[in-house]
Amino acid sequence: MTNSHLILILRTLSKKEERELRKWLNSPAHNHREDVILLFEYLLAGQHLYEEKFLQKERVYSRIFPKEAYDDAKIRQTMHFLLKSVEEFLIYHEQQSDEVRARMALASVFRKRKLDRAFKKAIKNVETLQNKASYRNEQFLRNEYLLQIEKYQFQEGKKRTTEMNLQEASDALDETFIADKLRQSCLMIAHQLVYKAKYSIGLLEDVLTHIEKNDLLHLPAIAVYFYGYKAFTSDDSQGYFAKLREAIEAHKEVFPNHELRDIYLMAINYCVTKLNVGEANMLQNAFDLYQSGIEAKILIENNNLTHFTFRNIVNIGTKLKKLDWIEHFIANYSKYLADPYRLPMIQFSEAKLHFARKDYSKAMQLLAQSDFDDILSNLHGKSMLIIMYYEEGEIDALESLIESMRAYIRRKEIMGSFRTIYSNLIKYTRKLIRINPFEQSEVQQLRVEIENARPLPEKEWFIQQVDSLQVR
Repeated sequence: MTNSHLILILRTLSKKEERELRKWLNSPAHNHREDVILLFEYLLAGQHLYEEKFLQKERVYSRIFPKEAYDDAKIRQTMHFLLKSVEEFLIYHEQQSDEVRARMALASVFRKRKLDRAFKKAIKNVETLQNKASYRNEQFLRNEYLLQIEKYQFQEGKKRTTEMNLQEASDALDETFIADKLRQSCLMIAHQLVYKAKYSIGLLEDVLTHIEKNDLLHLPAIAVYFYGYKAFTSDDSQGYFAKLREAIEAHKEVFPNHELRDIYLMAINYCVTKLNVGEANMLQNAFDLYQSGIEAKILIENNNLTHFTFRNIVNIGTKLKKLDWIEHFIANYSKYLADPYRLPMIQFSEAKLHFARKDYSKAMQLLAQSDFDDILSNLHGKSMLIIMYYEEGEIDALESLIESMRAYIRRKEIMGSFRTIYSNLIKYTRKLIRINPFEQSEVQQLRVEIENARPLPEKEWFIQQVDSLQVR
């Protein structure tokens, strides 16, 4: 049972959801099987959901049907009915989470039943809820469109010659489509830049022209993604990024947390793409976004912080010498990492911190103890070792490391941009250790190459090393 769909779903429930689901299962309207309730109570007791010994079918069966011989078909049937009840509960819970949409469904029922007075009262309640809605995202715009359509269908059913709300419905549909199209386009362009995929954005150019012509940037769900897309694609890239930052700050209260998280990550991904082509001024912007996103728990979803985000924060923070803040971050936020990643990421992060403080012996010790299944953490660790070996004069160890790193990159399926980044790191490390420092023209040529290399991690460090050769 350990990896059954039922168990995996139950593990995601909050305490509040568990209490509400218990009431749901005990209601005859939703469940009339006692064995389903018994199975639910057994699974939610103690650590039964998480320890394999408690999830052995024979053991579970003996608790649900204590006086019966084990029957695999019967326990499967009980699990099936519990799963079905849980899924129905989750559907209901999701539908009720949007009160405007739920109340609109009731108005629709009244309209179809020709209960005009009830419909008018219900639709008025919907309008009140819509006007008071705390969020102004695409879901808000879509609800406005559905509201206008519901009102139109009621009016149209009366066959009267009064003015219809067709213009309002059309405008609401346009705004909904534009917001959704912009959001999707931002996801596509960000993915395209990182993974080197090719997408056709379709009607977006016409959409962008329509936005500017009709002054739709007062709508938060349009403004944020408009500036985001323009930042990724426009010649005035950083100008639009500044407007994106302003829009995020101005409108962050009108987006639900899960969408605000995506917006932050969009802005951060923009910074990362610029950093990868040598625009170092984006480093502070990325850190500011990460810092505010972490401290407001925007980047923490369901008490989980991805190891990708954790690692990026440590890398950027140490590069900016925000070492005390990073130390605090590791101590206070590593608890949000998923279990399989927690210890390796703590070891990596502490190694990075010691590395930034020039305490190379402790950094090397931590890296030696670590076993990174994650490819990028492995590559980041090897990058630190490259610098430490070079500065410590361990040239034989360095030569061996870059050869093993080259083989590792060739062997692993690494996405295009990162393959280029770390291939360049190897390329210029080799040039650095093999150059004749007495041939100053070659040294100067290498400096020019490094300055022009795109992308190249640790570019400032490479330039410092070349400059030290020129001094000789």
